[in-house]
Amino acid sequence: QDSIGIVFPGLNRLDYRGAFWPAKITSVNNEDVLAWLEQHLRLVPLEPRRPGFDVFKGKRITPGRVRSLASAANGCWQAILKRNLEAFGRNFRASFEAQVSLFPAMSSREVQATIRQYAGSSLGWKLSGAGGGGYLVLVTKNELPGAIKIKIRRTEL
Repeated sequence: QDSIGIVFPGLNRLDYRGAFWPAKITSVNNEDVLAWLEQHLRLVPLEPRRPGFDVFKGKRITPGRVRSLASAANGCWQAILKRNLEAFGRNFRASFEAQVSLFPAMSSREVQATIRQYAGSSLGWKLSGAGGGGYLVLVTKNELPGAIKIKIRRTEL
């Protein structure tokens, strides 16, 4: 979710060791992997954040919750590299659940309503835009009405 991952081309894994800048950036520019991701990720626009929205309100940062998020993120990475859609969806959703356990304000009634709308046709979901605004990102086998296809920037422009 870091902006570095959006700015760099391809798929990027950012490993942090307590500093602002990642200790390690691993990039994947394999066309088969990138095309597979484009085929299975969709964006659903969410309403803008409410005035006064504070994603940190009620935060519950504990080592166990952070480990859950790290484990889910690693599971996503491994599933993507193997192009295992079911494992990717399961870990993507686990990542969302871990983030909400850390920052409960991320998820609102509106976000939950959108998740319910797409839950039956998606393998996993999470938020972009720090919750309460941005997009619901979905892992799916099929096209979804009203969802936006993603396009991953390649190294060659």
